[in-house]
Amino acid sequence: MTHIFTQFTIPAAALLATLALASPVPAATSDAAAPAVTSSAPAPAPAAKGARSRTDHVEARITMLHAKLAITPDQEPAWQNLIQVMRANAQTMQALSTARADKAQTATAVEDLKSYAAITTAHAEGLKSFLPVFETLYGSMSDAQKAQADTLFRGPHHNRPAAKKMSKAKSNPNAGTATSTK
Repeated sequence: MTHIFTQFTIPAAALLATLALASPVPAATSDAAAPAVTSSAPAPAPAAKGARSRTDHVEARITMLHAKLAITPDQEPAWQNLIQVMRANAQTMQALSTARADKAQTATAVEDLKSYAAITTAHAEGLKSFLPVFETLYGSMSDAQKAQADTLFRGPHHNRPAAKKMSKAKSNPNAGTATSTK
């Protein structure tokens, strides 16, 4: 039972984290010349030197996405709504992850599962709040911007062995139906 729980929930949580917080960002990119991204909501304070928090990661994603999606002045209002949601989601996840980590050594199995459930619920709620504002922005994008967004949001989960195996199965539906001769 535990193996099945772990087998399905951990990859699902990783997928949700990727989607809820946008797309992956390389640790060092050449987007230094990217336009500054501002918001009416202040950016969270950076984490201690050497530690990269979830909020720091999201700030890097915001900067990268703004540049790679080539957000236009007409799209800025929708963009500002999107980054407010991204920042709120990151703060929520940071708080839940920190609380879970702080109690990791002393939590009972039930407490640990409850904290994990709170994190996965926050992922789902984050996606629910992210999707409508992203749809608004996506609807205002040019075809080139949409193609770029489609590529960026596919994320690393499409490169995992299970995703490749599922993709092959879709392209060859009879692959899994062969009978064994053993």
